[in-house]
Amino acid sequence: MPKPTTSPKRSRTATRSLLTADCPRPPRAIIRGATPWALQGALERRGLGPVAGVDEAGRGACAGPLVVAACILRNGDAARLSELTDSKLLTAAARERVYDRVVRRAVSYSIVIVPPSEVDALGIHVTNIEGMRRAVSGLSTPPGYVLIDGFGVPGLPAPSVPVIKGDRAVACVAAASVLAKVTRDRIMTELHAEYPEYGFDVHKGYTTGEHGEALTAHGPSPVHRWSYTNVAAAGGLHGKQPPHKVLLTAAALHAKPARTHENQEVLFELPAG
Repeated sequence: MPKPTTSPKRSRTATRSLLTADCPRPPRAIIRGATPWALQGALERRGLGPVAGVDEAGRGACAGPLVVAACILRNGDAARLSELTDSKLLTAAARERVYDRVVRRAVSYSIVIVPPSEVDALGIHVTNIEGMRRAVSGLSTPPGYVLIDGFGVPGLPAPSVPVIKGDRAVACVAAASVLAKVTRDRIMTELHAEYPEYGFDVHKGYTTGEHGEALTAHGPSPVHRWSYTNVAAAGGLHGKQPPHKVLLTAAALHAKPARTHENQEVLFELPAG
């Protein structure tokens, strides 16, 4: 029997090279390189598009909804959207301009609004993950690949990879960031008309000094997140109970132990003493 012309080791290496060439797989997490929008274009050129970006707004807020958006841009539109970047780096006026352009030019976009009651019942991380799944599934054009800002999301309908600082590195993620941020800011401005004593039009539900003073003075409103420590503590000061089921964190329990109420559920047991 003739001997093989290549060693088993070299054959395995060649096989791996062929597999890599045919099925490119980005690393588990990607860090921004020198060219801001290069990753999205590279995936599209390798036939892995259309590429969808996903991002959220309001994860750190203690009032108002969590808003998650997914967006697919046209090829080459990153260059046409000159102001496009992380929504937090834009002024309110610039965000509105970019929002209108993205909505007008996007191949597809989807926005999911998660109410405070759902955040309280399931926890912010669970609702964030589920919101991203729902946003991607809501796209009218199925994506070939999904890029997510910051962390991995299992259970998406297409291959995906997290991108560190994705809202500054990937055009479709930046577009999703703007869609989510503008949508949420508009909601918080509307809520200000209903609950003017909290100043939602200024801080948009995030924990600021002004917001903290309003919470202490008035206690939580129906749109506050009772699963957050400062809200639970303010509710305790005013003898208020949450209007819906709440999955309390250990920190919130420590701020206001109230396990006996039917709407409150322990997430972590606190040690005695």
